[in-house]
Amino acid sequence: MLTVKDQATAIFRDNGGLLRSSEARRLGIHPQTLSRMVDQGVLEKLERGVYHLKAFELQGDSDMVLVAKLVPRAVFCLLSALSFHDMTTQIPRKVYIALPQSVKQPAIGHPPLDIVWLSDTPYGAGIGHHTIGGETIRVYRKAKTVADCFKFRNKVGEDVAIEALKDYMRQPDRDIPELLEYAGIDRVRSIVETYLKVMV
Repeated sequence: MLTVKDQATAIFRDNGGLLRSSEARRLGIHPQTLSRMVDQGVLEKLERGVYHLKAFELQGDSDMVLVAKLVPRAVFCLLSALSFHDMTTQIPRKVYIALPQSVKQPAIGHPPLDIVWLSDTPYGAGIGHHTIGGETIRVYRKAKTVADCFKFRNKVGEDVAIEALKDYMRQPDRDIPELLEYAGIDRVRSIVETYLKVMV
C-alpha cells in the first residue's frame, strides 16, 4: 500500500514534476504533506506556492515552465520567443513576456522578467500553444515575434530586429502576408516593408 508521500510523489510525476500549491490541494495533496516533503528534501519550493519534485528533472526550458506556472497570462515574446523558435544565437538573460495592460506586475523574484504590457489586440494576436514538461506555454508565433522586435526595437536593439527578420526570411514556413498583418497590428508595417524591400 502506497504511503501518503508516495502518492504525492506519483501525483507530482504525473504532472511534470511541478505543481502550484492550489493544484496540489485540488489533486488531493494536503498542505502539511507538502511542508513535510520540503523538510525531507523531496520537494523544493521554487517560488511562492510552487513546488518541484527534486528527483524529476524539468524538461526543456525550466524558466519558461516556471513562469508559465507563476504567471498564467504570460505570453513569451521578443528574445525568449526568438530563442524558443531557434531564431537567435543570443541567450536571453531575462525571460521576456507580454501581459495585458490590466494585469499588475507579477511578484516573483526568479527568474528575472522583462515585461511588455500590450493592449488587447496586439496582446491576443499570434499566440501559439506548446507543451514543455507537461506544462502548456504560450509563445508568440514567428511572424508576430519579428513584428514585436521592430515595435520594441528600442528595448531589444534594431540590430536584433533586423537579424530576426533576416532569419524569418530563411524559414521554410515564412509567410510575408502574415508578417505584414502582425506588423500592421504593431503599427510598424512601414518600417518592416522598408527592410523587406531591401532583402527581397
